[in-house]
Amino acid sequence: MTQGLPFVKMQGLGNDFVVLDHLDGGGEVTPALAAHLADRRRGVGCDQVVQLRPGTGAAVPGTARVEMRIFNADGSRAEMCGNAARCVGLYLEGRLAGAPVLTLETLAGPVTVRRVGEGRYGVDMGPPELAGEAIPTLWSGLVRDRELAVGGERYAVTALSMGNPHCVLFAADAEGFPLERVGPEVEHHPVFPHRTNVEIVQVLDRRNLRMRVWERGVGITPACGTGACAAGVAAMLHGRADRQVTVHLDGGPLEIHWREEDGRVIMTGPATEVFRGVLSLP
Repeated sequence: MTQGLPFVKMQGLGNDFVVLDHLDGGGEVTPALAAHLADRRRGVGCDQVVQLRPGTGAAVPGTARVEMRIFNADGSRAEMCGNAARCVGLYLEGRLAGAPVLTLETLAGPVTVRRVGEGRYGVDMGPPELAGEAIPTLWSGLVRDRELAVGGERYAVTALSMGNPHCVLFAADAEGFPLERVGPEVEHHPVFPHRTNVEIVQVLDRRNLRMRVWERGVGITPACGTGACAAGVAAMLHGRADRQVTVHLDGGPLEIHWREEDGRVIMTGPATEVFRGVLSLP
């Protein structure tokens, strides 16, 4: 006997997701199930699995609340994902008519999503966490240009959290940086007790950054929304970029605005539905 599991495949700048709509009920997503769904040969294939469940908080009039659970390709939980938030905004635009503002409950806290154009969504990611203890890292205070020894080399890194941990390395040439080698070593470095995402950032000018990303629990991906936010904030902390920048990822550009008036980071970019289906499970 087999049972069918309905899903929606979505992507934001090539960062792809299997979305499970459990707003009306559904089983638990175990790490093994998430890893199976993410398997590109035996499952559907994705960077992350997103499970939607009814929100627990009180909804403000004109808004909708939904819990967004995120699982990495290896089955581990992720606190937050900006690209997934935009995709969920697109999906729920049709699913929950009449709610122009969507509040997503995540392990990192609530984030809001708004439609800002055809296929484009803005996500209020909240303020970045800059204290080393809270990111978390084994460092204390602001983690800017801290020395990190990896594979016999030493890098000056900047770490922060956008609801999940990020380690930003600035490079003169993002394309030529050996991310496939350095990425997993930084992800699992003991200074990051919950592991970390890794961003390689090249400053093109004060309004444009080039970024490549190694996602925690996934590997190299075409895009990472929280990573783009982290790259923008890190460049601004170093005085290398203005408060509004375009981050150019392998999958395309994201607009990042670190607002001076309230310290919140707004990420804007596209979302696309790819296809829908039903996966047979034993």
